[in-house]
Amino acid sequence: MILRELYEIIDGDYDKAIQIMRIEKLMDKHIRKMVANSTVEKMIEAGRTMDGAELFDAAHAVKGVCGNLGLVKLAAEASEICDEFRPGSSRKFTDSELKEKLAQFEAQYRKTEEGIRRYMEG
Repeated sequence: MILRELYEIIDGDYDKAIQIMRIEKLMDKHIRKMVANSTVEKMIEAGRTMDGAELFDAAHAVKGVCGNLGLVKLAAEASEICDEFRPGSSRKFTDSELKEKLAQFEAQYRKTEEGIRRYMEG
């Protein structure tokens, strides 16, 4: 599998990522690191405990990493969660709606993680 094929499988935007990273070798290096990104797991765990401060911090970091890697669905989902707990703003979602959004994020992340692992196997 080539990198462009990976991006198709994981609903990423290869062209956006290459615009930001400029070099495919750099994209390859960083997409491989995504499966070991502990911030994603922190975000998922903070969602289970509904820790607003931790959710904001983790979602904000995930949004940036995913945005730079062209992982547009993950970035958009993390952005919504980040905005929900942004200091000084009021919440828009009920806890139940937020848990659904977190479940959607986790499902998309697991799909991405599985695709990257298959890519890494060659």
